Amino acid sequence: MALSRNPRCAFCNSSNEGHLSRCAACSVVHYCNRDHQAAHRDAHKRVCNGIKKALQALDKEEKKLRAHPGDWMTPPNLFEESIGHFWGIHETRPYMRSRYAVVEAYLAIDTYAAVEAARSHLADMLRLCRRDNMGVRDLVPAVLLRLGRDQECYDFVGQFSNHWFLDVKDADVFEPLVEGFLGKYGDLSFTVALTLLKIRLLLDVQALQNSSAIGHKVPQEILDNVRDQLVTTVVSNNANIMKSSDQTPLIKEIEKQVQALYMKAQQQNKHFWPVLLKPEAHLGARPNSYSPGSPQHVQIVLNYSYSSWKETPGAIEMIRKLRKSNGS
Repeated sequence: MALSRNPRCAFCNSSNEGHLSRCAACSVVHYCNRDHQAAHRDAHKRVCNGIKKALQALDKEEKKLRAHPGDWMTPPNLFEESIGHFWGIHETRPYMRSRYAVVEAYLAIDTYAAVEAARSHLADMLRLCRRDNMGVRDLVPAVLLRLGRDQECYDFVGQFSNHWFLDVKDADVFEPLVEGFLGKYGDLSFTVALTLLKIRLLLDVQALQNSSAIGHKVPQEILDNVRDQLVTTVVSNNANIMKSSDQTPLIKEIEKQVQALYMKAQQQNKHFWPVLLKPEAHLGARPNSYSPGSPQHVQIVLNYSYSSWKETPGAIEMIRKLRKSNGS
């Protein structure tokens, strides 16, 4: 089930007509009333305390850095004077590790507010350390997809695949794949995210095609209803696609791209697709090290991305069909 922008009570799943209160401790879970919060306390306590402790640890590390007077190795005013290359200054590393712990704590909760909080921290970590020595960029595409920010996901993958210091904005999500866009190794998380993004486009365009008879313009009321059901805003915001009477050529093109990305991921790590279809033994695994193409690498990428797949209805089933059609 996709994350909803509109908060719901964590206990009864009601929107309560917008009259919900946030958990005062974590601020990313909502409740109808105190009774529902009390009833949900046992289920929520561990993850809520995890966020609280992670934020306290981060605050402690930030205060240390801001109080640092500077010396021959560490400049003063780090948050103002050292933006872009934090990791190169040894004293910032405990802070950066603490900030990533905050990201992990937020991602333990499956609400839009929690995932958005994680995204905000990841974005600021990349602002502070542009070269991303910690590799947090591998997590960002899946987080953006969970938030329904498919265009940003595509731009992000393009930026970090090819242009370390050149911002990419509003690239053509439907464009044909360019040879060399994704490397053979090291970009499995990007390939997996891009595969899911293209599958989401395909599901949306297929839904639009199924809503009309080929050759006839779709009535506006039907378009509006379909638009509300689409997975991404990329398709719903594209006037040419929404008004087209026949999506067949576009469907064939996206299917070709999905197939190519499926094969690219298979080339990068033959273990990933089988594990995605049967993930239970690997979810929550935290390998200490990995090499490209290894089962341990799959575990890391799976735990980065599985929620984004699970929250996209039909996506995992499409991979299952691709496995069969490719003889796996």
